[in-house]
Amino acid sequence: MCDNNSCVGCKNPYTYEDVEKIANFLRSKVDIKPRIGLVCGTGLGGIPALMTDTVTFPYGEIPNFPVSTVAGHDGKLIIGYLSGTPIVCMQGRFHFFEGYPLWKVVLPIRVMKILGISILVLSNAAGGINSSYSIGDIMFLKDHINFVALGGHNPLQGDNEEKFGPRFVAINDSYDREILKLAKNTAKELGMKGVQEGVYCCIGGPSFETVAELRALKMLGGDAVGMSTVHEVITAMHCGIKCFAFSLITNKCPMEYDGKNTPNHEEILDVGKERQDDVRKFVERLFKNLAQFKVK
Repeated sequence: MCDNNSCVGCKNPYTYEDVEKIANFLRSKVDIKPRIGLVCGTGLGGIPALMTDTVTFPYGEIPNFPVSTVAGHDGKLIIGYLSGTPIVCMQGRFHFFEGYPLWKVVLPIRVMKILGISILVLSNAAGGINSSYSIGDIMFLKDHINFVALGGHNPLQGDNEEKFGPRFVAINDSYDREILKLAKNTAKELGMKGVQEGVYCCIGGPSFETVAELRALKMLGGDAVGMSTVHEVITAMHCGIKCFAFSLITNKCPMEYDGKNTPNHEEILDVGKERQDDVRKFVERLFKNLAQFKVK
């Protein structure tokens, strides 16, 4: 075991008390107890503009917190109100491919738990595998296939911290059915077009997928593919937090060997900008509706 706690293979050195110290630092700066957590994915960082009475913490100013290194992730933790609901928002997340061990990728979720959240809403940018999906569609996650975990990497590996949750946790119901239903009704209220419901495939990245890999994902039941979200969801489930997640489909995955339709990060950011108004309206209305949602 090396002494570098950013090493991908290292054991999580953070106890519950260590995470609590981070939460207490934030509490000492702001007198708001968040009820809902929000994670903004690639190209979706404009959502915090809807928040009021905010206190902003650049990640680099939070003790023992990771720092975002990916374009489209501003790297700020924001506490305030959205549609009248107290929330804590990550404007940019962390990824396995940045070299962080998974326990560090999900550290903010445990901080949010101690701060008081009971619901977590996550967004991401994803490539569309399902041939019926169009660029700009929004897919609500009903399930996921976690190839990173199937390959031997799970954010819950190592010593279990019982104060967060049990050693073994069931995740077959990771995406709360009632919140998913509420989200679908919210989309109908807004008259949103291009709303899908599907299975998200998580890969390690940062390289995009080969044609053969994409065909395999499709055969396994995947509708979209990306490099995030599920690690945070697993950790949230371990902590007893209800989850809802959605993907902005930013490109159609290349399923043929004709050399066309090659994905790139700039395209992902551009689609995020194009749909940012629709995404903002949806998130704002969703949080308004979630204000009345009772966690069972």
